[in-house]
Amino acid sequence: MKFSKKIISSSVAAAVLATAGLTISANAAAVEVSGSAAVASTYLWRGYDLGSGTPAVSGDLSVSAGGAYAGIWGSSGDTSAGTEYDLYAGYGLEVGGFTFDISVWNYNYPTGAGYTIDGETDFGDFTDVIYTIGYGPVSFAWYDNVAGDGTEDYEYYTLGAEFGKFSILAGMHDNTTGDDPVHLNLGYAFNENLSFTVSQFISDEPDDDDLKFVVSYSLPIID
Repeated sequence: MKFSKKIISSSVAAAVLATAGLTISANAAAVEVSGSAAVASTYLWRGYDLGSGTPAVSGDLSVSAGGAYAGIWGSSGDTSAGTEYDLYAGYGLEVGGFTFDISVWNYNYPTGAGYTIDGETDFGDFTDVIYTIGYGPVSFAWYDNVAGDGTEDYEYYTLGAEFGKFSILAGMHDNTTGDDPVHLNLGYAFNENLSFTVSQFISDEPDDDDLKFVVSYSLPIID
C-alpha cells in the first residue's frame, strides 16, 4: 500500500475473504464466524505490485450477524511498510435486486512506517470509508480516504463484473497530483481455492506499469 498511491490490497483482501461459516446461537440472532488463510505470488494492490514480486501470506477472521460484520485481516506485508493488519466493520443489505454496502477500514503497520511522514504508524492514522452498490453481476465501489498523512483528498473507484468463474474490474486512482492512473484486472477462479489475476495500467501509466500475473490460493480455517 503505497501512500503516494494509497491503501490496502483489495485484490488480496478479496482472496482471503473466501469464508466458511460457523453458526452460534445468540439471542435468536445467527452469528456467523468465519476465517481463512491465503498465499499470493505477490501483493497486488489496486494495480500496483507492492510486494515487488515476493509472495504475501495473509489471513482473515470475521464475525457477522444479519447484515452487519466486523473483522481483522493481516498480511506479511509489502516491501515498503512491512507487516500489516487491517480492522474493518460494515453493513450490507439487498433491496429490489440491488445490493448496498458501507464499511470502514483502518490500516496498521506494526513493523514499519513506510507511508508516514513522521516515521510512526498509530491506530487510526490511515482509514477508508468504502461505499458499494451492485446489481446482478455488476458492482461499483467508492473508496474515500478519510484519514492519512496528507492523503485525505485521495479517492479510488472500481467498476467490476463477474461472469461465472471469470471477472473483470477497472479501477481508477483519483490523486491530488493530477495523475489518475487507471488499471484493468482480469480474473479467473479455477475453483474455490485457486485463482489467477492479470493486471495492467491502461491510462496515466505509472513507473510500475508492467503486466502483472498473480496466483493466489486460499483455504478456510473455520469450517
